[in-house]
Amino acid sequence: MAASGKSGQRVEPSFGDFHESGDDLRLDASDRINGTKGGSAKKPKKSDPFEPPKRGRSRKAQPLREQRSGGGITGFIRSCFYWCIVLGIWGGIGVTGLVLYYAARMPSASTWTIPERPPNLKIVSVDGTVLANRGTTGGEALALEDMSPYLPQAVVAIEDRRFYSHFGIDPLGLARAIFTNITSGRTVQGGSTLTQQLAKNLFLSPDRTLERKIQEVLLSFWLEQKYTKDQILAMYLNRVYFGSNAYGVEAASRRYFNKSARDVNLGEAALLAGLLKAPSRLSPARDPQAAEERAQVVLQSMRDVGFINEDEIKTAMSQPPTKAKRFWSGAEHYAADMVLEEVRMLVGDVKQDLVVDTTIDLDLEKEAEKSLSDVLKSEGKKLGASQAALASIDGTGAIRAIVGGADYTQSQFNRASRAKRQPGSAFKPFVYIAALESGLTPNSVRNDAPVKIGKWTPENYDQKYRGEVTLATAIANSLNTIAAQLVMEVGPERVTQVAHRMGIESDLQANASIALGTSEVSLLELTAAYAPMMNGGFKATPHIVKRITDPDGKVLYENKYDNPPRVLSEAIAATMNSMLVGVINEGTGKAARLKGWQAAGKSGTTQSFRDALFVGYTSTLTTGVWFGNDDGTSMKKVTGGGLPAKAWKEFMTAAHKGLTPSPLFGLGAYGAPEIGQPMAEAPPKSIGDIISNALGGGPAPTPQDYPAAPVGPDQTASTSPYPPADIPAQQFPQQNGGPVPPADVGGNPPQRQGAPKQTTLFDVLMGN
Repeated sequence: MAASGKSGQRVEPSFGDFHESGDDLRLDASDRINGTKGGSAKKPKKSDPFEPPKRGRSRKAQPLREQRSGGGITGFIRSCFYWCIVLGIWGGIGVTGLVLYYAARMPSASTWTIPERPPNLKIVSVDGTVLANRGTTGGEALALEDMSPYLPQAVVAIEDRRFYSHFGIDPLGLARAIFTNITSGRTVQGGSTLTQQLAKNLFLSPDRTLERKIQEVLLSFWLEQKYTKDQILAMYLNRVYFGSNAYGVEAASRRYFNKSARDVNLGEAALLAGLLKAPSRLSPARDPQAAEERAQVVLQSMRDVGFINEDEIKTAMSQPPTKAKRFWSGAEHYAADMVLEEVRMLVGDVKQDLVVDTTIDLDLEKEAEKSLSDVLKSEGKKLGASQAALASIDGTGAIRAIVGGADYTQSQFNRASRAKRQPGSAFKPFVYIAALESGLTPNSVRNDAPVKIGKWTPENYDQKYRGEVTLATAIANSLNTIAAQLVMEVGPERVTQVAHRMGIESDLQANASIALGTSEVSLLELTAAYAPMMNGGFKATPHIVKRITDPDGKVLYENKYDNPPRVLSEAIAATMNSMLVGVINEGTGKAARLKGWQAAGKSGTTQSFRDALFVGYTSTLTTGVWFGNDDGTSMKKVTGGGLPAKAWKEFMTAAHKGLTPSPLFGLGAYGAPEIGQPMAEAPPKSIGDIISNALGGGPAPTPQDYPAAPVGPDQTASTSPYPPADIPAQQFPQQNGGPVPPADVGGNPPQRQGAPKQTTLFDVLMGN
């Protein structure tokens, strides 16, 4: 070691001796710091074979970490790449775990089924025109090939351009949406495909959660595997929300354009597709300008995809913006609401799409709405009338037009079918029918004078008295005193029986005041109760549903009103027609005269002018009209012969335009049959024969076709072989050759043996 140190040469560390000798690497006593006990001599330090050289470092001796990293930008990139792989692997494991976890929370795929689309009622008029749709969706489902071809093209172009090429999710579309949203600093694009949107709408809640998004993707894969692209697109277009309670393209098209989705043009299709981004905000009913601007974006997308060319865009843009009609406006919606209620009664809960054929004539429906609107606008405000209603039926009871109020958009309450009000003098025909069935005639005479029934003293509208008048004159001039006398002659119970038999279904109070129509009824039932006089004596049950079919055309219901019961003899029907013709020609209904047509009817006005009605008929239609106010406030002396008669005339004139005039049942071209004229042959026995003749399906009736009017005790006997009524006449005490009513007429009447003593109004009203 001394020689080595003297020479000054550098000694490299070596493991040669260690390997060659094979001896263990040990320290002897001399190598230890305190090698000998108490020794102090220090030996020269041996060179440590593990000590690195003191002078400089070779490249081979650089730290191992530095050699591995390489250093610089290359090392940084390599590190990033390495850690991206590591994080990607762990991220994939985490995502897979989440997918498996949320998938496990879903029902088994074998149980997945497409939820049934909420059922829709397609309601059509007699000519097949759609009146309305009723149901959650607001429209029927259409096959893809039945829609306007522009609709699926517009939706695919703006919502999912690669719809026909992706497998349920669109990675490119998702990446583009993420990039666009990041660069714009806000959410401007969505990455969901049409399949994903359908999956969300069908199965999931709108909550924006990770669980829902994962389930949406899984359901999208399932939809793509189970259904074709066209089937998925059709399901989407029939269920997606377009705003204003419209689900599906058919509902939206009818909501915004009042036409079927089969018929929309390019511009309208673009507008509908544009609504999907924000149905409420972009609705043309709310913001037409925003809807139009969005539609132009859709058109550009359709051009970019290749669905349309530049010329088609110019044509679409040159068209004026589509103006949305008011939602569910029009009187036909009163009819549609009635149909919905009736369908539920006929077939129970609606669980599938149904087509309902109705009896409504849409042209008549619009004329009815117009007639009420015209009169209300011209005179309603100044006379204090804010509401009106109309019901029109044919001889079978089929409702041809019904208007439940002044404006459906303001109030959906149907005042024609649901509101019950006093009919006033419009109830008097049932009083006179009861009197005729008891043996009286139109020429029977009664004294128009002050009448006292108990403590009740009915008065005429003009507070005048005419003395002795015939029943025909009394009903033409709506004399209250005569009607009150007749009720007490035949009995209030008989009058209520007649009214119920004719078609009144509401409860009626059998008391003296029923003569003036104090019991409440609906306008529709009152109108229907007049129809037996028009059709020759058969009950006309009001109905609006003609047929109900399922989507396959299977008939679930069809009405059976072709064989109604007889409720009025032919003789009484003919006689009442002759009497009620006088109301229009000479009495309180002059404002309802129709040019060229025989018409009969009766006006009605309630106490303090709260309600005014006119119900009348021709050989074709029976129509009732009501004017008043919902809160029952009085109008300014509006009578049934005023506003209601004017509206009745306007509607009936329009309804009979183009038809050949025909006389009323039992009346010839010149009016009523001669009293006591015998019949040449038997009258028709079926309603089919009667209605066919009345509506022009056969020869016009003549006076000889029907039995003569019944003859009462104050005339000579009739030669008619037919009885005057189906119900025997009520017998009353006789005085001076005629029946005496249990009432005080024109003064104190003589005492009648056996007549009940009426002491109070309560006794009278209770029928005692």
